Amino acid sequence: MTFTKTKSMLLKGSVSALALTISGAFAIPALAQSNDGQLDVIIVTAQKRAENLQDVPISIGTLKGDAIENMLSSGEDILALSARVNSLNIESSNGRVAPRFYIRGLGNTDFDLAASQPVSVIMDDVVMENVALKSFPLFDIAQVEVLRGPQGTLFGRNTTAGIVKFDTVRPSDEFSAIGSLSWGSFNTIRATGAVGGAIVEDKLSFRASALYTQRDNWIDNGFTGENNVMGGYEDIAGRLQLLFTPTDRVSALFSVQRRELDGNSATLFRANIFNTGSNALNQNFVRDTVFFDGGNNNAQRYDNTGLTAKFEYEGDSLTFTSITSKQTVDGSSIGDIDGGFGAVFLGPGNFGPGFIPFPSNTEGSIREHNQFTQEFRLASNGDGPTKWQMGAYYFNMDLALGTDPLNLFFGPATVLKQSNNSFAVFGQGSFDVSDRLVVTAGLRYTEDNKRLSPIATNFPVATVEVSDNKVSWDLSATYIATDEVNLYARAARGFRAPSIQGRDVAFFGQPSTAGSEVIDSFEVGFKSELADNTLRFNGNVYYYRISDMQFTAIGGAGNFNQLVNADRGVGYGFEADMQWQASPNFMMTAGFALNKTEIQDSNLVVPVCGSGLCTPLDQLDVNGNAIVNGNPFPQAPSFTANFTARYSVPYGDDGEFYAFTDWYVQGETNFFLYQSAEFRTSGNFEGGARLGYTKTDGAWDVSAYVRNMTNKVNVIGGIDFNNLTGFVKEPRVFGVSLSVRR
Repeated sequence: MTFTKTKSMLLKGSVSALALTISGAFAIPALAQSNDGQLDVIIVTAQKRAENLQDVPISIGTLKGDAIENMLSSGEDILALSARVNSLNIESSNGRVAPRFYIRGLGNTDFDLAASQPVSVIMDDVVMENVALKSFPLFDIAQVEVLRGPQGTLFGRNTTAGIVKFDTVRPSDEFSAIGSLSWGSFNTIRATGAVGGAIVEDKLSFRASALYTQRDNWIDNGFTGENNVMGGYEDIAGRLQLLFTPTDRVSALFSVQRRELDGNSATLFRANIFNTGSNALNQNFVRDTVFFDGGNNNAQRYDNTGLTAKFEYEGDSLTFTSITSKQTVDGSSIGDIDGGFGAVFLGPGNFGPGFIPFPSNTEGSIREHNQFTQEFRLASNGDGPTKWQMGAYYFNMDLALGTDPLNLFFGPATVLKQSNNSFAVFGQGSFDVSDRLVVTAGLRYTEDNKRLSPIATNFPVATVEVSDNKVSWDLSATYIATDEVNLYARAARGFRAPSIQGRDVAFFGQPSTAGSEVIDSFEVGFKSELADNTLRFNGNVYYYRISDMQFTAIGGAGNFNQLVNADRGVGYGFEADMQWQASPNFMMTAGFALNKTEIQDSNLVVPVCGSGLCTPLDQLDVNGNAIVNGNPFPQAPSFTANFTARYSVPYGDDGEFYAFTDWYVQGETNFFLYQSAEFRTSGNFEGGARLGYTKTDGAWDVSAYVRNMTNKVNVIGGIDFNNLTGFVKEPRVFGVSLSVRR
């Protein structure tokens, strides 16, 4: 296949209609290979236009919907995508809610439900700003795009690290119906279904989709002697879309989605599962047992609703787009934060497992949340040498957040209100300098205002306000070196808006703030399709520096959650992705990313573990605080690698047996700003496999699967203020699956 600049006239209409026929880039499900033995074109909307992935001067990783279903068949949530795309890490200390995303080592470890993140999650063109919204279950997904590097021009503030962009399957006139059901260990059930088609031919179509997933409680409480009282959940979600096309030029898409989560699925904190001086798990870790004297069996409940309306008018020379959305969410999680029972002051024999100075049992809740967004955009049509788009964007969010320590020392729950208003105008244009060279430039001006005010507190707290305005920009060039190879270069500036953190108010602390961080990023790379379009190989090198970098100092003796600005942060590395159709029946993918990060601030110090049990590796100042200058960013893996392979054997005229496997490895990862021997990982990995039989037309598929097939215990985080607490990812799950479509 030779490279050509993607012609907009060939790509009119919804990109999601194309997504039904394209293959995933770097995770291959049962039906991914093309019929002619070549790789299919991957269409992305990273620049808010439908374009060939190979033509876009941005480092992008993609996953197709079938690949995601394969990963989620065992009931996992969005964390299952971690490391499946180069440079992507996802973790959470809030169960199936509030995931934290990191791209190229850049993210935010703040566990508060009002935390801002430098990775933006976009679902069907709508930003999911609050961390609870980012956890909306994945089902009926056409494609995921991971945009690496700052995306401030087209997508705005809080995209300094990049974007994770989800596109669901959209309505069309063609009737379709799909369904899947999987059952596995712990009575894990995942059922999805979707149906759609024309209501009025060429005028009105619909698509309705739904998800039901559940797991029985399977974790014992060794303190109370109760069996199977934690780890279970019921997660139900649905989406209804109506597409109205009264003329060839006008379309209106209306969408409503709803989620209800209920169960005992908040994160299980496990006390003292590390010994001092080691990050290896000890005898205190038992996968199906915890020892909690609080936490109400880790109860968790969340509901959220989203309404979106997208209107488009396509004229002779330009297209007008309006996207209006409202998102709401409320719910709560409760957990035994110290991960054990008892306390030292109760006397010998009254605490365990291991040293626990005092009990900690906390509930966090979103009492009320409303997000409203509006975007207007004008974009040029046609396939001339110049393409442009310009627009305006408005964001408003009101959030009432509760923190309840649930003990007599700190009194009743604290409730704070956070408000955020943002306005931006933007523009981007590209020009075909020649048949081989395209230059693109963009600019965005943003104003952002935040306010925190008390609703219910145990002592007087003043209202806090922060605001800023910044200009983001990007400049890139794509050069067609040969018929098989594109070269690109990109420079971009983005920013994360000022932040307010009020969680410490519940513990008689004061709110903290952090000013805007600004990132300058530089990247060069290549995109190639070789060997008669059977091998796709893309790679890049990058460097970024961040001024006034926002960090969250977490833990210490007071279990602080304080915002700080470091003078500078630096990151650099390289990424390489490969997809190889070795034969019509055998496909492989592989990815590798080296990500190096460094804090650069000789004056930044943070408290180390409050329990005194950990082994700090940093130099300490006279007050016992760690000097973190030169440390890697927290939760920034030194490398990520992933691999998939699929082999099939035709059977009969219209079917095949297949085997599929997928693996990832994550390099050394530090949990906190300071470094210690305990709170770090050095080689998390996970693999899965699937054996099955499928009809080549996709009419049905039956298979057996295993996720986390080695039953590897992957520690993904810790808590340091009380003892050597850690928390881990999912156990091994075996199961069977059936899917049908027509």
